[in-house]
Amino acid sequence: MSANSGTLIVTGGGRGIGAAIARLAARHGYAIAVNYVADEEAACSVVRDVERNNGRASAMRADVSREHEVVQLFENAQRDLGQVVALVNNAGITGGFSRLEDVETETFERVLAVNVTGAMLCAREAVRRMSKRRGGAGGAIVNISSRAAQLGSPGEWIHYAMTKGAIDTLTIGLAREVASDGIRVNAVAPGLVETDIHAAAGDPRRPQRMAARIPLGRGAKPEEIAEAVLWLLSPSAGYVTGAILAVSGGR
Repeated sequence: MSANSGTLIVTGGGRGIGAAIARLAARHGYAIAVNYVADEEAACSVVRDVERNNGRASAMRADVSREHEVVQLFENAQRDLGQVVALVNNAGITGGFSRLEDVETETFERVLAVNVTGAMLCAREAVRRMSKRRGGAGGAIVNISSRAAQLGSPGEWIHYAMTKGAIDTLTIGLAREVASDGIRVNAVAPGLVETDIHAAAGDPRRPQRMAARIPLGRGAKPEEIAEAVLWLLSPSAGYVTGAILAVSGGR
């Protein structure tokens, strides 16, 4: 990609998979809007990494579950960094480990708001700016799903898995809706990934405990997920839309 690839918004871009995507995308020539909601220092650290490698990036706070903040995120990204041509819907929360019968209503509502409403709001704003029918130049959206959508995650986080099933449906439906607008929409469905999401949910040893269940015998590094995302964003995947790419070590 050239140095003029345009602007990529990565929601939840300050840590884990999102941070790996932001760093790799910058090396591919994108200007990066590193979205965060609470950890400003983590987002700024990603920005510094990008800038040290002569890339362009900006940390931008927005709670993706709030419409006005999402609209402002896209307006700021386009104003400060240039035309938005790509979105990675990465922001998400698990709601912690719990059997379904023990999940509090407030937890349900927050997980749905961030994982589903947030993804839909961001996708909507991306389409409004990318669509050739609306005067845009086209673009690409990659949603971060999860193998949990197919596995169900019983005894751990059915509530989270359910939201990732919604992400798969969003991917398929939106891909078909906006193909003629010059926008491709795909998803990456990671399996077990070695990030701090497990510790945040209450089980920091989960990657080690679950490794034996994976045919390849280990969890993924965030950078391995990022490679799949960047392929789907790239012209090399120009005939790929509506795909849900499992990056899960065979599980």
